[in-house]
Amino acid sequence: MLFKDRNSKILWSREKVNIMDLAEILYSISGGNPLLMAMFAGVFTTILNSVGVLPLLIVRKAPQKFLDASLGFAAGVMLCASFTSLILPGIDTGGIAPVIIGIILGVTIIMAIDLLLPHLHLATGRDDIKLSDLNMIWLFALAVTIHNMPEGLSVGVGFGAGEEFIKDAIILSIAIGIQNIPEGLSVGLSFLSVGYTLPKSLVIAVLSGLVEIPLSVVAAAATQISAGIVPYAMGFAAGAMIFVIVDEILPEVGRKGHERFSSIGLMMGLIVMLSLDVLLT
Repeated sequence: MLFKDRNSKILWSREKVNIMDLAEILYSISGGNPLLMAMFAGVFTTILNSVGVLPLLIVRKAPQKFLDASLGFAAGVMLCASFTSLILPGIDTGGIAPVIIGIILGVTIIMAIDLLLPHLHLATGRDDIKLSDLNMIWLFALAVTIHNMPEGLSVGVGFGAGEEFIKDAIILSIAIGIQNIPEGLSVGLSFLSVGYTLPKSLVIAVLSGLVEIPLSVVAAAATQISAGIVPYAMGFAAGAMIFVIVDEILPEVGRKGHERFSSIGLMMGLIVMLSLDVLLT
């Protein structure tokens, strides 16, 4: 139910979720240690990646349109989170210059990794080349690892930045976890589509999210070194994540001719992330 205040602003009558309650729980189980909080957040996002794999026990094949829409959704969540939980807080902390420098560094590092380490594309699981099964599985696993690196880094940066960023860090962790659900499903279905057995596809899809745990801890530790590094680190994580979206995800979901589905998924992801940012206070 809605009501208006004296300034005629529309307000929700229901109470919003208090994100600080979650922060208190996280503080209690971690003893306030930023590295442990980052690790727990990484475990959380990895678990949701595994949740996304569970439908493979029932559904062995999904329309490509569905996969493209799912990855578009993940891209929308990541894109919005990059701004609301990383770029804007980074600017508030250290100004625009450090954030821009961090973005450039993040893009440069991911671009270098992308160029130096050959890998298969994320959405399809194969290129138009002949590969042995062993090469295909390792190259695709590498693609997933590269894609998940910025996600783990962004979660860790949030918790390592200090208590004033705890809200943004938790919201970002929830957002990354949500987008990991369709992502995990897409990875598993991709391996099934190229002939891998269900057990192998399940294991690979689950393992694909594990890289987020150590990277979350590493990023939190790096951010703890100096308060001055926080805006650079936030820009770095955001730049890396946005680059993965525009260089890896969107081109891949578009080359099957289902751009409209991926675009709708992206807008839905944006809406979900914006809603989380507003409703979690």
